[in-house]
Amino acid sequence: MTRFILTAAEMRAAEAGAIAVGTPAQLLMERAGAAAAEAIRRFAGPLPALVLCGPGNNGGDGYVVARRLAQRGAQVRVAALCDPKSADAQAARAAWYGPVETLAEAPPAPLLVDALFGTGLARPLDESLSARLGTLAEAARIRVALDLPSGIATDDGRILSPVPDFDLTIGFAALKPSHLLQPAARHMGRLAVADIGIEARSRLSLIDKPSLRAPGPDDHKYRRGYLLVVGGAMPGAAALAAIAGARAGAGYVALVGDGGSLPNAVVRRPASDLSEALADPRVNAVLIGPGLGRDDEAWQRLVEAMSSPHPLILDGDALWLVAERGCPRQPTAPTIATPHSGEFDKLYGAKGCKIEAARAAAARSGHLIVYKGSDTVVAAMDGRAAVSGVGPAWLASAGTGDVLAGIVAAQCAAGLPAFEAACAGVWLHSRAAELAGPALVADDLPGRLAAAVGECL
Repeated sequence: MTRFILTAAEMRAAEAGAIAVGTPAQLLMERAGAAAAEAIRRFAGPLPALVLCGPGNNGGDGYVVARRLAQRGAQVRVAALCDPKSADAQAARAAWYGPVETLAEAPPAPLLVDALFGTGLARPLDESLSARLGTLAEAARIRVALDLPSGIATDDGRILSPVPDFDLTIGFAALKPSHLLQPAARHMGRLAVADIGIEARSRLSLIDKPSLRAPGPDDHKYRRGYLLVVGGAMPGAAALAAIAGARAGAGYVALVGDGGSLPNAVVRRPASDLSEALADPRVNAVLIGPGLGRDDEAWQRLVEAMSSPHPLILDGDALWLVAERGCPRQPTAPTIATPHSGEFDKLYGAKGCKIEAARAAAARSGHLIVYKGSDTVVAAMDGRAAVSGVGPAWLASAGTGDVLAGIVAAQCAAGLPAFEAACAGVWLHSRAAELAGPALVADDLPGRLAAAVGECL
């Protein structure tokens, strides 16, 4: 099932659409508060709670949460920044039967619920308010944010004001981009999404577990996918990519050039065989870049690879060469580029929101973009984009990008369209890292891919 991610504007439109077809706004608020209260109760248990309510509808959600928690027997106090401004929030406050303290004077509680500002915040909090939120959060044992932590922009991961670390963030109807984009995502804690009866679609989605096809009785190694990896100056990087491609499901993997230590199942071919290998019509995808090098010989290999008719995955040194010398030719087959932030800046120079930067790069280059990081973004030329969940931090080590390139290339060789292949590769890479555990090195990942792939069949 596709899990869509809604921007602030898309969320407002979805709410307006629900209201237009007969769902009262007050009912949406009641559903949001009730669902959030249940999630909080299950997560935190019966801890005494302090709910901080802001002036808008996020504050209205907070009043509903307070009432619902109290009805389940919890000790609940409410502290308000000011009086509610919207009619729906005013109605929610009127339905809260307990006292309302001033936020500036409210003592802390073991459970803190931040319902000050949610979707649509566009400016920093006042310094005194930000400091007060931080003090109350530091004194709490468990911290929960409704919609988004106060002080975070909705759409681009920016932190507008200092933000405490939360243990649980509850989104409404759908995830928002800042739930997943850094630096905001590091403050979210566990993510939950409350169903409030709104259906909305978007061209932005979460990279979720893929559904992969298991080999059938009529399959053979070439039907499962022939992946050709072009090696170069650093044999270990190409070897990591080739091994990952084989473990990720390609039926036949060949490495042209030096490839370090390889399983016997990976076919080795000398660098002089590159033209012949690229001319083989059975090849389903070509990966070039891991360990390629940056000299004239590497450039000539890149020119040959980009002149072939096969789907192409460009990584590492191949991207550096394109940035330095220009694109030798526009490939005729689907092309996937997998830059990290430094390569992305050198190639495309786009700044600002990572999602929009990746979309713009895809549109300009004609390549599908896998903009790597702890918040990896996949963007297609037609405007579709997907964002990964926060991956294990241990992936920030040498060689893990080569493994990712090999996994994506294997999915492309197996016949998945470029966007789906990239998303599947990103998910499998992250899942293999989770299975490998802390202190992993890149060499650990291929051995975990069989289990990761098995979960997707």
